[in-house]
Amino acid sequence: MQKARLGYFFIVMASVIIVLAGIKFAAAIIVPFLLSLFIAIILSPSYNFFKSKGFPEILSIVIVIGVFLFLLALIAKLIGGSVHDFSSHIDAYAAKLTSYYQSISAFGENFGVEIPVSEISSLINSKQIMRFFTSLIEGLGSVFTNGFVVILTVVFMLLESKNFILKIKYADHDAEAMKHINTIFTQIKSYMVIKALISLVTGFTVWVFLKVMGTDYAFLWGVLAFLLNFIPNIGSIIAAVPAVLITLVQSGLVSALFVAAFYVVVNILIGSIIEPKVMGKGLGLSTLVVFLSLIFWGWLLGIVGMLLSIPLTIMAKIIFAANEDTKWLAVLLGSGEGLEKEVTPLKRK
Repeated sequence: MQKARLGYFFIVMASVIIVLAGIKFAAAIIVPFLLSLFIAIILSPSYNFFKSKGFPEILSIVIVIGVFLFLLALIAKLIGGSVHDFSSHIDAYAAKLTSYYQSISAFGENFGVEIPVSEISSLINSKQIMRFFTSLIEGLGSVFTNGFVVILTVVFMLLESKNFILKIKYADHDAEAMKHINTIFTQIKSYMVIKALISLVTGFTVWVFLKVMGTDYAFLWGVLAFLLNFIPNIGSIIAAVPAVLITLVQSGLVSALFVAAFYVVVNILIGSIIEPKVMGKGLGLSTLVVFLSLIFWGWLLGIVGMLLSIPLTIMAKIIFAANEDTKWLAVLLGSGEGLEKEVTPLKRK
């Protein structure tokens, strides 16, 4: 019996590895599809709103997709110029950062502390740090090289959204299966829409503050804050680094500390107070799982996988919970809240 279960376990693990290898190999096809799916989820409330007001389906699609493309083109135009200009000035910013290392070293020598500038410069490559953040946005933009296919897929998904559930009901009369499918769609839709709105508020707030502070490329860092807010836990921290560094080389240490303090306040206010209150505890994911899912989906699907790590993990958790054989995996992915009541404590003899 034990050998049979062990053999079954190895077969399952081998199957998982083969599936993951297939996903990794087909990432060029899967990533645009996933991007289309989650864009359609974000746009679906607007599409349903126009339909509820009596607009024909085609007109509703034209309005929603038209506004989306207009905003996308506007942002791309503004970002494109900033990214190009910033890339051309990377050497100057890197040189100023290196001069700050030298100033810190000279300050330390006044107190008898020797700071090796050459070792710090080799360990923390200023130019690579600066280039990393523009490469994030350029990497995401490269996904839209097949933009026509993505938008077309979004259009068809929105048109099919009304009949999709009806098709599944007709194909499978299992009420329990339908319940799990509805749960997946409801939670993913709720998460994506709310997260997009909160990220938009975060990006706008960052842009306005940096503009007031006079930081170069404020709009670029606002867009970066919007995108990286989809990455849990560390996204907002990563988004703060370029804005703080640019402010440091541009306006000095005091202004950089103000910007750093602003990011901390925004992270605490939005990430730790507003977002949990709006979203509630419906996600039910462990903090460790959130972080590991970021690494896993990022490795599997690149930057898009990092941005969509939470909805993809939620989807996996719900699917695992639907089967008794894999329910334990859903429990491991969960936050563990409420398990104390379900686990029977051991009685003392």
